[in-house]
Amino acid sequence: HVQVAESGGGSAQVGETLKLTCAASGATLGINTMGWYRQAPGGPREMVAVITMGGSPTYANSVKGRFSISKRRGITTIDLTMNDLEPQDTAIYYCGVATTSFDFWGQGTQVTVSG
Repeated sequence: HVQVAESGGGSAQVGETLKLTCAASGATLGINTMGWYRQAPGGPREMVAVITMGGSPTYANSVKGRFSISKRRGITTIDLTMNDLEPQDTAIYYCGVATTSFDFWGQGTQVTVSG
């Protein structure tokens, strides 16, 4: 079993920066990827950015060039730096951890962009 702990998020004005952090603990040896997904009111959950344990990232087209995902060396913790925020980035952001057996999710953190 994997425990997922999220931190960061909150409110920002258009053009500002926010950072999200996700730490996985427990049975982490089986983790393949960690990433961030988001769900706006009334919409589906969509992938924002995912990174492999080797450090290879994948981004949604809507955030390419603005968001950056990274994995901290030696530990199962990832960071998502969200630059140049837009109102369309407003959503609940969930950290997802994909293992060889199951996917594990955090409880979600709200990101609200106004202005």
